[in-house]
Amino acid sequence: MLDHVPYLPYVLSAFIGIGLAAATGFRVFLPMFAVSLASYLNWIPMNENFEWLSGLPTLITTGIATVAEILAYYIPLIDHLLDTISIPMATVAGSILFASQFADLGTFPQWALALIAGGGTAATISSGFAGIRAASTATTGGLGNSVVGTTETAGAGIMTVLAIAMPILAAICTLILVVLVIVYGRKALRKLRGKKNTAHNT
Repeated sequence: MLDHVPYLPYVLSAFIGIGLAAATGFRVFLPMFAVSLASYLNWIPMNENFEWLSGLPTLITTGIATVAEILAYYIPLIDHLLDTISIPMATVAGSILFASQFADLGTFPQWALALIAGGGTAATISSGFAGIRAASTATTGGLGNSVVGTTETAGAGIMTVLAIAMPILAAICTLILVVLVIVYGRKALRKLRGKKNTAHNT
């Protein structure tokens, strides 16, 4: 029945791409590793333009990077250093994973859509959690950062699985996530700025 829905493959591709982009907003390399592993094992198809994602070198590289990224977020100061580069890296990774789902569109529309939808989603979530982490550092002295880090890793894993297995649900969760991150990220930043102003005035 769904086979007769116009442009259904593109819609599903968009949902998968959005879900994967959201996952990179939590952790840059975990979603790329998962996609690389799934395509390497032939669980999911990969367009010839993105065959490098399913190659063994990419699988090994993203696997090592995933472990390093996850562990680094539990090290004080290093987690803040990663936050400064995570947003542009997440934007690139989200754009790549989104574009990998739209190889039939043509180069310009493919990457334009990837940058706007994929990169924008990843950047929004990544920047939101960077703000939450900064507020956590200011309010808990960094003790709460491990909780934020664990939440991000879990979010990346869950969103990646949903994007591949249940793309419609992944798209819905992404929309909810973006709204929540924007709302709570702004609140966290306002709280942080308020504390800085109070400390400055005293």
